[in-house]
Amino acid sequence: MDRVTSTSLSRPSAGPVVNRPSTVAVGTIVWLGSEVMFFAGLFAIYFTLRSTSPGLWAAETAKLDVPFALTNTIMLVLSSVTCQFGVFAAERMQARRTGKLFQVGSWGMVEWFFLTYSMGAAFICLQVFEYAHLISEHVTLSSSAYGSAFYMTTGFHGAHVIGGLIAFLLTIGRAFAVKNFGHKEATTAIVVSYYWHFVDVVWIGLFMVVYVLK
Repeated sequence: MDRVTSTSLSRPSAGPVVNRPSTVAVGTIVWLGSEVMFFAGLFAIYFTLRSTSPGLWAAETAKLDVPFALTNTIMLVLSSVTCQFGVFAAERMQARRTGKLFQVGSWGMVEWFFLTYSMGAAFICLQVFEYAHLISEHVTLSSSAYGSAFYMTTGFHGAHVIGGLIAFLLTIGRAFAVKNFGHKEATTAIVVSYYWHFVDVVWIGLFMVVYVLK
């Protein structure tokens, strides 16, 4: 009787395994929800000012280089694709490439994330170039309601892109710092991808509103 009791206590009961979501991932999603509200406020400001000054908007939007902005937009959207390939590599616990540099099929998370970082950095550089062009056309933050709305919406988005670039560098650095790339590092990569995809979706909305909608 004693032997049966001790055996039953030593063996864990066969119950259902509960897979709880990562608290970091859940926290990031909740935070991104608050960011949605923030950008919704910026969109509301833009539409409100636009409705009160239709003539001003017609004159100022004519100064925008839509093909240039479209090229920049396509590059940022493609960076989401490369970011997701990095996530796929992280999910299979492949931090770095297993072959030569130009063998894209052997790339790990580091290579894909570095390519994503390069595309995001190029996006920021081209946006700065666009700002310089608009300033030469006398479109500044304080020049008019349009200038204020344009620089507030695109500028805050640019700041979020820079935040994503910093996150990519930290994630890449962490992959080199750890001895064994594991679940924690993969979760970090996935969370960073959530943020980057969010930034890209917001820019698509901004591009449609600022550059396309007349």
